[in-house]
Amino acid sequence: MSDMTAPLREKSDFARRLPLLGILLVAAIGAFTLRDYLSFDALAQNRDELIAFRDANYVLTVLAFVLAYIVIVAFSLPGATIATLTGGFLFATFPGALFNITGATVGAMIIFLAARWGLGEKLAAKMDSSGGAVKKIKIAIDDNQWEALFLIRLVPAVPFFVANLVPALVGVPLLRFVITTFLGIIPGALVYTSVGSGLGEVFARGETPNLGIIFEPHILLPILGLCALATLPIILKAMRGKKGI
Repeated sequence: MSDMTAPLREKSDFARRLPLLGILLVAAIGAFTLRDYLSFDALAQNRDELIAFRDANYVLTVLAFVLAYIVIVAFSLPGATIATLTGGFLFATFPGALFNITGATVGAMIIFLAARWGLGEKLAAKMDSSGGAVKKIKIAIDDNQWEALFLIRLVPAVPFFVANLVPALVGVPLLRFVITTFLGIIPGALVYTSVGSGLGEVFARGETPNLGIIFEPHILLPILGLCALATLPIILKAMRGKKGI
């Protein structure tokens, strides 16, 4: 009986990994084929057509934009930053930021589910059943999930793709992932959406936007302050554990 079920299990495991493999394949293809289409130059060249279409079809433009943002994030395609700028350019800081955050959150949820379905459930189960250092790492992650999830969203240096995959591989609940993603990306989304809202003046001057603005002190320091707040509970738990309280 075991000889007969082994091939079925292998087929089932492969089928579960298909969504994730598909995402990785599309991401690899998109990295080489879409970089010229999802760029600041492409946005600058098509700005008049985009504004005209938005003015004539506002609701359709919103739906199309959010759907495009979801696809970009879900398949880890190049151009997420340009998409965020476009959200500000077309819809102003608000509701542009809301559209950006919604698209990014739904796209992140899709890749999270694909990773968890394909690899995460089995990996998390193995970590739970293991011992030694692996088990301790899993326990540490579980004890500080909210704080850790907020932290990886707030830190600008953590790639968005990594922040989507890691939680799926350590058994983070979907609702917790969605909440921390939506709230954790708000600071960065507001910054880049506000930059996008001023693109009309940038285009008029023939310049390019300052995408490094998030690393300037007046922007970075408040974000680092939020990171410190997210880290503080982890530190306090560690100190209490050492003191036995």
